[in-house]
Amino acid sequence: MALKIWLDDKLVDHEDAKISVFDHGLLYGDGVFEGIRVYNGKIFELTAHIKRLYESAKVIRLDIPMDKDELVKAIEKTVEVNAISDGYIRLVVTRGVGTLGLNPFVCKEGRLIIIADSIQLYPEELYEKGIKVISATTVRNHPLAVPPQVKSLNYLNNILAKIEAVDNDVPEAIMYNHEGYVAEATADNVFIVKNSCVYTPPVEAGALEGVTRDVVIKLAKQEGFEVVEKNLTRADLYICDEFFLTGTAAEVIGIVEIDKRIIGDGKPGKITELLRKKFFKYVRGKK
Repeated sequence: MALKIWLDDKLVDHEDAKISVFDHGLLYGDGVFEGIRVYNGKIFELTAHIKRLYESAKVIRLDIPMDKDELVKAIEKTVEVNAISDGYIRLVVTRGVGTLGLNPFVCKEGRLIIIADSIQLYPEELYEKGIKVISATTVRNHPLAVPPQVKSLNYLNNILAKIEAVDNDVPEAIMYNHEGYVAEATADNVFIVKNSCVYTPPVEAGALEGVTRDVVIKLAKQEGFEVVEKNLTRADLYICDEFFLTGTAAEVIGIVEIDKRIIGDGKPGKITELLRKKFFKYVRGKK
């Protein structure tokens, strides 16, 4: 079955899902997006994702050419027509067609793209064994340059750090902010465990306020763990008892080594594994 893409106000065959070379999303990375999971045919935390999309758009003064209720219906229809039971949605809003200049207000109307397809970021064995990461030398964008709360189409900062990870034969890199504190991974939020307390960097450190992050924080608190948002240093990562990442694509995955330092006993920790199992129960509707 040919994949159907929602483009602006209707579904089209993926071969016909095209935008102009003058779209500012292409020319300048001017736009916002969301990555959303589908589990058992149900769209995961859709309200939270829609809220974040509209807030990101507001920060960059981008008008989304559809109201929230209409957008939800368009997403649901795209998932349904592509028969996605367990998969991934990429929701994109570009600034639209403009000129070769930077002025965004020459773009008359934004473009809306909804893709629903399958995804698997990591092989299942890596969730059991955990992954290795490095510290990126690429510094996270300054919050006064691009606010970390904005999930923008301009991901070059993250891509440069991802290149460092690939060059070092690991799947992820940890990014630090201009003050040297942990911000996030290239596409995931960071958590560590020390003395049974769960720590994660605050949004102010340069972390995206992840939807999966928020769910895991809630689940950890339900299990009786103290969860603290605080600035973390590289040394904190080196000496923690457990280390894991969360994200829409990655879900919950343990880190077993950073910069050649072994975390714990070199296997995903007990609290990491507990939260991973709780997360999968949660997404399957078993709270």
